This record gives sequence, structure tokens and C-alpha cells, in this order.
Amino acid sequence: MIENSGYLGRYWHMLDDGRMQCDLCPRDCKLHEGQRGACFVRMRQDDQMILTTYGRSSGFCIDPIEKKPLNHFYPGSSVLSFGTAGCNLACKFCQNWDISKSKDMDRLMDQASPAAIASAAEQYGCKSVAFTYNDPVIFAEYAMDVADACHERGIKTVAVTAGYMHDQARRDFYAKIDAANVDLKAFTDDFYFKLTGSHLQPVLDTLRYLKHETNVWFEITTLLIPGQNDSSEEITAMCQWIKNELGTDVPLHFSAFHPDYKMSDIPATPVTTLVRAREIAIREGLKFVYTGNVHNQEGDTTFCPSCNAPLIVRDWYQINQYRLTKDGCCPDCATNIAGRFDEQAGHFGRKRIPIAINTARV
Repeated sequence: MIENSGYLGRYWHMLDDGRMQCDLCPRDCKLHEGQRGACFVRMRQDDQMILTTYGRSSGFCIDPIEKKPLNHFYPGSSVLSFGTAGCNLACKFCQNWDISKSKDMDRLMDQASPAAIASAAEQYGCKSVAFTYNDPVIFAEYAMDVADACHERGIKTVAVTAGYMHDQARRDFYAKIDAANVDLKAFTDDFYFKLTGSHLQPVLDTLRYLKHETNVWFEITTLLIPGQNDSSEEITAMCQWIKNELGTDVPLHFSAFHPDYKMSDIPATPVTTLVRAREIAIREGLKFVYTGNVHNQEGDTTFCPSCNAPLIVRDWYQINQYRLTKDGCCPDCATNIAGRFDEQAGHFGRKRIPIAINTARV
């Protein structure tokens, strides 16, 4: 058993049969003394919920914000990214499985307090800090404390998440978050159940909550897997739901699958599939649709939804042209572009910079 980390997690209650139920996510793990939840990092110890990864990370990197992906949240800016270990989903196609599926706490070699992370972000000139690589839902308390420390220094916070949370935890968590990219992994519960060990409805609930009850800027990513969630019918149904429930301004990213983890026998997603999906989404009325994990400049570019002028031209994560006015409008027809923008784009580029954080920094 890992020694008590000293950090007590929230979101649990005791059941009549003596077990402890975790109330963080819809898995509702019911724990005997010494047991961990399905995420592996939330543990019952001495009749308390212990967050075993608090203050510990699988590594820190500075990335372009477009890598999250967020195309409408301060384009060109840099973001300090980090994650921990474990996950509350069981995706057979996980692209970060060595981190998210890890039960090896020794992988968490980097340690940093919330204040140290915020200080490092400020030192390196990062606009924001991202909770990513594995799902921040499972280290929500740590992420929220980091968010508080960041906001004290004027630094934004970003969550890259599958959106699989219960309502109270969701409300607490997103009160601290400035932007999110939510994985909408498919649009059938059958896919979610068989390939992720979860359900679709809680994710839809999170998306509705973000749209209608918060000021969080959010974008959506769907990883298209050949033969699993890439039919024109399913893509159409998903886009219609987004349009009707969230509106047409929410950016949607279609990302290419690469064979990995337990689905290494599935071929990579062809570029033609992403192009077809993007065309469907635009035809259904979505204004900002992108392609990811492939080189496709048209699918990287932000176009004006009114006059179709190219406004933010990207090559991978490099911004080659930025034509928004200072109030975030198209200079040709004055259409307002949804998002969070500065007058000028950042110039971080496509590089990815691993960093170490001084644990003594406050």
C-alpha cells in the first residue's frame, strides 16, 4: 500500500454495507479499505479518500495551444502541459496508454506544488497551463489547486478531458477552468460501452453544461477510427446534435487514429475520411471544423463563416497568417469570430519543449 500522501480527496460517501463510494465520476467505484478505484489513483485509506498522485506528474512540456487542440483560444500562444497517471475510462484505442493505463507510480518522477507550476508557467511566458496527457478528472483536486495558483498570476487554465464526471464535481472543476477540449469519442452508447467501458450520456451532459451554464471556452475533438465511428450516418447525427444542443460556433476537430494499445490491428485513418467528415459537419451548419493528426492546411485554417476568407492560416501548429481585427472580427465583412483572441497571434510555433520544474519554487 502507498503511504498516506497527506492529501484527502473529495467526492465520496459511505454506504450502508461499509463500502466507500467515489462520487467523482459515473463509475461510482465502491471501495473496501485499501482498494483503489478503476482510475487506480483514488484510494480508500483509513476511511478517507486519498488522491495518490497529488503533486506528482508524468512530466512537464511547453506546447503550442493548437496541440491541445484549441484553435480559438489565444492562437499561437504557449501552454505549460502536464498530466499524472491513470484514467477513469478504459479506451482500447488510447494514444497515451503508457501514461493513462499505468499502474506504476514510479512513472511519476516529477513533483511540483501548485505554486511551483504557476511560477514556472509565468517564468516561461506561458499564456496558460493545461491538464492533459491523462484525464484531469481523476486528479481534479490537484488541478483545481493548480488553477487557483495560476489565476493568482494571471495565467489561464485548460482541461483536455473526456468529460466523464458527476454533476457536483463538474461544477467545482469547471469553476476553475478557462478553456477545455472535450473528447466526444463517438455518438453511440454501444461504442462507448464496448471500447471505453463508459457511457455516452454523461459526456453529452458535460457539453451541455459547459455551453449553457458556464463561460468556459470549449472545443470538441472526435478521433475517427476506421469501421468503428466513422460512418457518414453517425457523423451526421453527431453534427446535428452539436448544432441543435450547443450551437454552430463550437469548433469541432476530427482527428486521425493511429494503431495503438489494444487496437493495433486497425489501420490508420485515411485523410479522405477526415475530409469527408469535415464536409459533412460544414454541410450540417457547423462554422469551424478542423482536421488533426494529419497534414491538411485547409483543415488547419480558420475561415470566416460569412465570406469564407481565410483568417488564421496554419501549417500544422505554425500560424502563417492572422487577420482578425482587435475585437476578434473578420476584417473583410466584420463577422465576429467566436473564441478568445488577442490583437496579435502568439509566435510560439510548432515546437515542444520538455522542462523540469524546481520543486523549491514558490
